[in-house]
Amino acid sequence: MKIKLGVFFGGKSVEHEVSIITALQAIENINKEKYDIVPIYIAKDNKMYCGDFVDDIKQYTNIDNLKRISTQVTLSLKDNKTVLLRTNKKFYENEVYDYIDVAFPIVHGTNVEDGTLQGYLKMFNLPYVGCDVTSSAVGMDKYVSKTILKENNIPVLDCKCYYKNEEVEDIIKSVEENIEYPVIVKPINLGSSIGIVVAKNREELEEAIEDAFTYARKILIEKAIKNLKEVNCSVLGDYEECNASECEELDKTADILSYEDKYISGGKKTGGAKQSMNAGVLKLPANISEELKENIQTLAKETFKILGCTGVIRIDFLIDEDTDKVYVNEVNTIPGCLSFHLWRAAGMEYPELLDKEIELALKRNREENNMVFSFDTNVLEGYANGGLKGGKGKLA
Repeated sequence: MKIKLGVFFGGKSVEHEVSIITALQAIENINKEKYDIVPIYIAKDNKMYCGDFVDDIKQYTNIDNLKRISTQVTLSLKDNKTVLLRTNKKFYENEVYDYIDVAFPIVHGTNVEDGTLQGYLKMFNLPYVGCDVTSSAVGMDKYVSKTILKENNIPVLDCKCYYKNEEVEDIIKSVEENIEYPVIVKPINLGSSIGIVVAKNREELEEAIEDAFTYARKILIEKAIKNLKEVNCSVLGDYEECNASECEELDKTADILSYEDKYISGGKKTGGAKQSMNAGVLKLPANISEELKENIQTLAKETFKILGCTGVIRIDFLIDEDTDKVYVNEVNTIPGCLSFHLWRAAGMEYPELLDKEIELALKRNREENNMVFSFDTNVLEGYANGGLKGGKGKLA
């Protein structure tokens, strides 16, 4: 019997469109002999839609029309199954649109990749692919993840975190006292290079700070490496066992690869689901020594384990070519295109990669269902007899 696989994509995120591309590429490559696929599009207002046209990339040129011709649904539990209910059921329609056995979140950015969607799915005891709630949230926050990694002796660049309520002039003063120009300014919880700017002087820093705060309440500022090489590596597995992929190198001419570099200009050169969206700006394999490659792969696996990841993630590394030092830059808990090209280069085709991710989701769910989540106690009986008023009813 086939597994009903609900593929969730979209969401209230500035990386909404990238998620659609990643998800539709994955749907094209999922083994149809093992899985019945239910595509579930999450619009920017967080409403969910299913239907015959949701997996057609051409329909996303007119999303209002796509929503009109699709079925709005919501998750619910019915007869111990996770079902998709029609929210605007016509009198002749069944209330249940479909059911799903496993969820595959293929989402990017805040409000979805950051543990929000994972927590929602967990409420239904639904096996879901990828990192759990905690590792998703930690991986999304650049400052928190760097702090944890640094405490575990993983090399990261020193950085400072600032909040939106702080005066820009005070932030600039702090940066100039603690970090030398040039610096990199980043929204704390975005990917796809959105809002990331290199600032070489005070004027550029002020502009970069103001821009970054339009995307996030917290920003991270760190020293920019002048003679920089960027290398990415993916990891697949869970807490028991994980493996690292081939390494890729970003072939860039600018200080920072922009959103357009990664997904628009690069995307025009790709062959749909046959290549990564940013294939036009990558060198695969990376032009690095075998020793450096092994060092990066080891750091990638250690980072994966420390953050408690599951499934496929991608870790971005910075190499200072003046000192040969390697730093973990960012963790992508749901990488663009699920980093399938890195695994293909390592000898694993995309359908096999997707299958392994789903197997890991089912394994985790089985383990969690064997854990104890209740504790026999008469605490409520005591409060029922004594009431909730007064100091005697105060919780410890």
